[in-house]
Order: sequence, then C-alpha cells, then structure tokens
Amino acid sequence: MHEMALCEGIIGIVEEEARKRAFAKVKVVCLEIGALSHVAPEALKFCFEAVAARTIAQGAKLEIVETPGTAWCMACSESVEIKQRYEPCPSCGGYQLQVTGGEEMRVRELEVD
Repeated sequence: MHEMALCEGIIGIVEEEARKRAFAKVKVVCLEIGALSHVAPEALKFCFEAVAARTIAQGAKLEIVETPGTAWCMACSESVEIKQRYEPCPSCGGYQLQVTGGEEMRVRELEVD
C-alpha cells in the first residue's frame, strides 16, 4: 500500500509549511488527486489519520478534490477527458492518446490555526 508513504510525504509538506509560516495546528488538508494517479482516495484517508497522529496535523480533516484525466488525441487533434489509460478517444475512437493531465497529486490548500 503506497498510500502510507504518500501520507508521510504529505505530513512532511505540512510540517515544512508550518516551519516557514509559523502556524501551530492544521485543521484541514485539501489534496488534489488526478484520476490517472493510481491513488486510492479511501485508502489515503485511512492512512492519513494514522500518519497524522502525534503531528501538527493530528485530527485534521483530509479533503480530496479529484481531477479528471486529460489527453491529446493525435488522430483527431482534440483535447479529451479520459477515465483511465488505454481507453479510446471519446471523440473519434482512436487509441493514439498522449496523456496531458490527471496524473498528479498535490497539496492544494491548508486550513490552519
């Protein structure tokens, strides 16, 4: 389960921001997760609670904003939304798609005290 390691990285980012901006408590961590990122949101929420224990983010709510996968179709020259890799272009049915978005995961915002 790589979600545990991802949560450890998230807590590292939160703690670094706390040092830079001098806040004492995190109430909400908002993540943006792409549909093609291979991250299971429910597993991430479960792991976050365990990893955040005894840190500045203990008790913080984890909010997840899911973003769609996007690709450029080389056959029809359209920018399209996709739900998973290797599916056909929803516009022309072609399979020559270059992924352009939806693979990322980032801390979008923090609500702090």
